[in-house]
Amino acid sequence: MASAVIVVPCYNEGHRLDVATFRSFTAGSHRIAFLFVNDGSTDDTLAVIESLTASDPDRFRVLNLRRNSGKAEAVRQGILAGIDAKTDYVGFWDADLATPLSTIREFIEVADARPELEVIIGSRVKLLGRDIERRPARHYSGRVFATAASVILDLPVYDTQCGAKLFRCSSTLPSLFQQRFVSRWVFDVEILARLIEARRASSLAQPEQVVYESPLRQWHDVAGSKVRWIDFARSAWDLLRIRAHYRMRR
Repeated sequence: MASAVIVVPCYNEGHRLDVATFRSFTAGSHRIAFLFVNDGSTDDTLAVIESLTASDPDRFRVLNLRRNSGKAEAVRQGILAGIDAKTDYVGFWDADLATPLSTIREFIEVADARPELEVIIGSRVKLLGRDIERRPARHYSGRVFATAASVILDLPVYDTQCGAKLFRCSSTLPSLFQQRFVSRWVFDVEILARLIEARRASSLAQPEQVVYESPLRQWHDVAGSKVRWIDFARSAWDLLRIRAHYRMRR
């Protein structure tokens, strides 16, 4: 199997980081390593992930940000560090493991089988035979947001906000993460906006050809989410900022 570095942004996750699951997953015969980005946590998160690193430094690594910079910046710095590790793929995964770690292998298998793909996005589609559990309010508000994001991007994407994504380490990938994100809340949308801007009016393969949404087999809402209702309003504002920042350059 190809190699991958998966970035896990962490802010005050010490009490709910499932250390046993991470250790069990890395016991398998694959080439997947985890880079935990401690985003200025004020609890024992750093100590927890440092203990993981000490137990298996080949599979677990730590990037410590002294000040809290937000998930977008934690992911951005983690992805750049992952690219520097000279791996086949980099990605990011929510620390609560709402998406099971086994899905990483599924994403890699899809990417290996289809070398034209550059971005694999987890999509929380509730289908028969799939184990997708979302609170109704989150599901419906998420559908409204996803529709708005799709319209703004002019891209038929179903689920921009799932915290499970994988990127092929191509020569063009670093450019998507070199600059800080305009958005603090919906940087996932901004990644796609940057991809669209970079490919627009170019001879490179267009986003519809290189981005693949993979319907998840399993996804569960996990208690303790730091997302609040006011964040949906902030997300809507960030969508408008993304549209202004990228679309006005046409």
